[in-house]
Amino acid sequence: MTDGRNPLPIGTVIDCYEITKLMASGGFSLIYLAKDMDNQDKVVIKEYLPKKLATRDDGHAQVRVTSPESREPFNQGRKLFYQEAKVLSQLKHPNIVNVRNFFLENDTAYLIMDYEEGKNLGGYIRKRGGGLSTTFMMTVFPPILDALGLVHDHNHLHLDIKPSNIHLRPGGNPLLLDFGAAHEFLEQSNKRTGRVVTPGYSPVEQYYVSGKVGPWSDVYAMGASMRTCLDGKAPPTSIERHAKDTLKPAAIVFKQRYPIHMLEAIDWAMEIEARQRPQNAHELLQAFLGEGLVDSAPTSPAEARRK
Repeated sequence: MTDGRNPLPIGTVIDCYEITKLMASGGFSLIYLAKDMDNQDKVVIKEYLPKKLATRDDGHAQVRVTSPESREPFNQGRKLFYQEAKVLSQLKHPNIVNVRNFFLENDTAYLIMDYEEGKNLGGYIRKRGGGLSTTFMMTVFPPILDALGLVHDHNHLHLDIKPSNIHLRPGGNPLLLDFGAAHEFLEQSNKRTGRVVTPGYSPVEQYYVSGKVGPWSDVYAMGASMRTCLDGKAPPTSIERHAKDTLKPAAIVFKQRYPIHMLEAIDWAMEIEARQRPQNAHELLQAFLGEGLVDSAPTSPAEARRK
C-alpha cells in the first residue's frame, strides 16, 4: 500500500498527535488517522513523502531522499506542500476541509485536518454505477461550487478536482478535499512550478506547460465530475476530445431525466476551448441552478443554440 515508504508506526506521536491508522497513500503523500492528545479529537494527518524521491528506514521517523539527485525536487515539493497548507488555512468555508495545523518535522512536512465521517464521491459513484438523482446533484454540487468560488475569489486554483476529492458527509453535505495542486493564480503570468493531470478531469490547457490555466480550468474539472455522476464513469480525456470529440452532450443523452438547465451547465463547463466555458465557479453555479448569468458574462454555447 505504501510502495516501501514505511509509514509511521501506529502509536507514533508527532507534535501532539498520535497515529492510530494508515488511511491511504498517494504518489506524494501518506494519509493517517490520528488522535489529538490534548482533546482526544480524531484528526487526519497528511505527510509529505513522495514515493519517487524519499523513503524512511525501519525504526526511524526521519525521512530521507532516495538519492542526491532527489534532494532538490524533494525540497521543492515540500515547499509546494507547505504552500497547500497555507492556502487551506486561509480558506474558511463550511464545504472546504478545515486545517487545524501544519508544521515541519522529521525532515518533511505535515498537514493536520479535521476528521469528517462520510464517504468518497468517487467510491459512491462506482457503487451506484452512475445515474445519481437530481436531488443528489442539487445537494452536492451547489455547496462545492460555492466553496470553489471562494478559492477563485482568493486568486487560487485547485487544479485537481475530481470525484475522489469530494467527500460526502452524512446527509450528502460535501467537502472539497486535497489542494495538493493548488497554487496562486497570477493574471500576468502563466508560469507554474508543477502540474497535476488527471485523465478525464483535467482540461486540455493543463496538459501543456504553455497552457493558460485559470478558474476556467477548475470549471472543466467540476463539469467532468458532474458528468461522471450521470454516466458512472470518467469522461474521455480532454486530449482525446480535442482530437475527436465523441462525447455526446448531456443535454441530449439525459434530457428525459434531468432539468435541462443543469445538463446545459454541465455541457458548458466541459467545453474544450477554455474561452467558451464559464470563466469561474460563480458563473457555473448560476447556470447550474438555472438562475441565469450576470449581464457581463458570455452566452453559453448551449444557450446560444436555444436562441
